[in-house]
Amino acid sequence: MTPAPAVEVSALRKTYGPKKAVDGLDLVVQRGEILAVLGPNGAGKTTTVEILEGFRRRDAGEVRVLGEDPAAAGRQWRSRIGVVLQGTDDLAEATVGELVRHFARYYPDARDPEDVIDAVGLREKVRVRTRQLSGGQRRRLDVALGIVGRPELVFLDEPTTGFDPQARRSFWDLIAGLRADGTTILLTTHYLEEAEHLADRVVVVDRGRVVAQGTPADLGGRSARQAVVRWTGEDGPREVRTDTPTATVAELAAHLGEVPGLQVLRPTLEDVYLSLIGGPDGAADAVTDEAREGVR
Repeated sequence: MTPAPAVEVSALRKTYGPKKAVDGLDLVVQRGEILAVLGPNGAGKTTTVEILEGFRRRDAGEVRVLGEDPAAAGRQWRSRIGVVLQGTDDLAEATVGELVRHFARYYPDARDPEDVIDAVGLREKVRVRTRQLSGGQRRRLDVALGIVGRPELVFLDEPTTGFDPQARRSFWDLIAGLRADGTTILLTTHYLEEAEHLADRVVVVDRGRVVAQGTPADLGGRSARQAVVRWTGEDGPREVRTDTPTATVAELAAHLGEVPGLQVLRPTLEDVYLSLIGGPDGAADAVTDEAREGVR
């Protein structure tokens, strides 16, 4: 039998005063996959993830995470998920080693804390207090605390914020290793390259709803992935969209010989994403942290 999805969400709704943070959102995450959730600030990503984690109550809709409703799930269910929040400032005087070993004791089948410290690249900081870590190092510690319990499902909310390019690549290797072990991962990120590199599927959220989903290669549909062939004709700049750019260029060359100003452009994931949310700034109304705190 095919196992039930790790996450099933139907018609999810959450408001903060007059703001609709989540407005009828539907979402499915299959077991063992990496799903990247993209969207502009205020689109409803963080609110949705907090509801799935059991940290925030929904106003309406159906939610099942690992077969249970997060709003009513208990300690055993929580031991099956891992959470990496956008930022934490807990236990600033504890060292890296103390924190990872301490958190490992909360779980019935935790990973070896020393292996986790090595995996996130903090061996040289194992005796350093948390308050002395850089922003990127603190994010690595957050990841360590999120995966030390050997969770079936990991929520990663902007996990590589503050990472330098080398650290980000190392983190990607870590996530690939988790997936190889069968861990399901729900990732929110603003880095399009990260989503393209890691995700099996991408979901784009805007105004509290899913506006598109698919693999990184086919997001937005066939028309969004057509190549653009541009050249300079006798009457000025010309362009066509085509699924067969090589044939188009060959036809132009047959008629014109050397084609002046020839360019063949293929849309990137960023191009498709921006077209879906209406431009670089998106269209969602921002929901402030204060609004979230005011309505639980």
